[in-house]
Amino acid sequence: MPACENCDNTWTWKQTLRKTFTLYPDVTCPYCGEVQYQTDRFKMQGFTSSLIILIPFLLNLFLDIPGVLLLSLFPILAIIYFLVYPFLVVLRSEHPLS
Repeated sequence: MPACENCDNTWTWKQTLRKTFTLYPDVTCPYCGEVQYQTDRFKMQGFTSSLIILIPFLLNLFLDIPGVLLLSLFPILAIIYFLVYPFLVVLRSEHPLS
């Protein structure tokens, strides 16, 4: 779980999920109100780890998987991704462009 660089409080899973799934790169610490930014490395890891949801397509290229099983894998992998995502979040207090 991410920790605020200003107050050192660790965010909860729910706070992390709610605050980081926004269109804005900055998130406000729920404890001290200080603005935090997602690191560039985390953004890249978050994007590449989200590709896990597409694994059934790759499996279907090499194996003959029934359509029902293929379609049932998408929500399962999406749930797993959203459960693990907050543990991968890394924040910093300085703006990435500065």
